[in-house]
Amino acid sequence: MKKIIRTRQFSALLNSHAKEILRQPAVLFWGILFPLLMTLGLGIAFTQSRDIIRKVAVIGNDSGQEAGSFKFLKFMREKTQKIKALDKKHNGYQLTVKDEKLGTSVYIFEETTWSEAAILLKRGEINLIIEDSSEDIKYHFDPVNPEGLITYLNISLIINSKRSAEDTQHEKIEPLTLQGTRYIDFFVPGLLSMGIMMSSVWGLGYNIIEKRSRKLLRRMIATPMKKSHFLISLMTIRTAMNFIEGGLLFIFAYLVFGIIIQGSVLALLFIFIAGNIAFAGVAVFTASRTANTEVGNGLINAVTTPMIVLSGIFFSYQNFPDWAVSFIRLLPLSLLADGVRAIFIEGAGLREIAVPFLVLLATGIVCFSIGLKIFKWH
Repeated sequence: MKKIIRTRQFSALLNSHAKEILRQPAVLFWGILFPLLMTLGLGIAFTQSRDIIRKVAVIGNDSGQEAGSFKFLKFMREKTQKIKALDKKHNGYQLTVKDEKLGTSVYIFEETTWSEAAILLKRGEINLIIEDSSEDIKYHFDPVNPEGLITYLNISLIINSKRSAEDTQHEKIEPLTLQGTRYIDFFVPGLLSMGIMMSSVWGLGYNIIEKRSRKLLRRMIATPMKKSHFLISLMTIRTAMNFIEGGLLFIFAYLVFGIIIQGSVLALLFIFIAGNIAFAGVAVFTASRTANTEVGNGLINAVTTPMIVLSGIFFSYQNFPDWAVSFIRLLPLSLLADGVRAIFIEGAGLREIAVPFLVLLATGIVCFSIGLKIFKWH
């Protein structure tokens, strides 16, 4: 009678496969240690403090007329702690609400203008605008944004609890109707930028690694082909594909959600090309030497995963601690997403995207040059 499972044979195969994996430290690092390091880093970033910081823009009444018997700016100046000026033009006020169970909530109010508040809202730096009119306090926020709703409810409760009995100030909620203030307006430019990174790094980088692992690149040594021509041709095709994919995504967002490009189309073209060059260069550098697909998979994940989490694609990176924001802004995906988002919802032009364009271009050229120099056919 034949055995269904031959124990000795199966054990020998298990043993050989286990040794094959254990003899490749890189596989163990990217499969086990790297996820632990990512968990540690994000855990520190999100759980280092129970304090919740919410920023609010306040638009004051410059006419000098008192807003009834109660005025929000008056409340701010009397009930809150004045903090260091946020910049040369704006005053900052801080209100700290302590709760032993829910943690400490810190509200930072910034006196600003409508145009400046709109920009802050579109960038995700604030979720609520308070307008101090001659008759009432008006709260402006996106009703489908949970952060804006929570901030409004908390501040309204705090103000009402601190008002005297004779105060008869009215409050009004006015949903935002500004173009570009919805979450989908924030998300689509980020999704477009992430698509460029993923398509370039995976579609180009992993493709090179797979060709090397299958010994296909080895055959090209016999041809009179230059490495630079081979790599630039791959980059060109991938960029063309990204243009098609990005165009289809924008058409879909326009038809379904009414998203438009408020800024310069030429600037969008420039930053789009710079983003493709940057991530194509990163892909070439990442895939320049390894022939192991598992190691290549780990390398590519090490490049893409932190930026997907940190670079403000799904939510504003202003939610991270201040010490991390200055570093996050310099990440290639952050530069690309901020540039594309500025064009889509802030009306930015060539001048506003000049710095991210040059940095992305330099990143791509430097990474490509290094990757070309150390590139191995086999």
